[in-house]
Amino acid sequence: MTVLLFLIPLALLLGLAALVAFMWSLKSGQFDDLDGAAHRVLMDDDVEGGK
Repeated sequence: MTVLLFLIPLALLLGLAALVAFMWSLKSGQFDDLDGAAHRVLMDDDVEGGK
C-alpha cells in the first residue's frame, strides 16, 4: 500500500511531462504542415537531359 504513495505522484509527474512536451510541439509548429512531407516524396527532382 505504501508503494502507491510513490507511484501516484510519479504517474502525475509523467503525465504532466507528456502534456508539456505536447504543448511545446504545438507551439513550435510540429503539426502545421501534415501533408507536405507526403507530397514531397512524390515530387520528381531529377533534371532533364542528365545521363
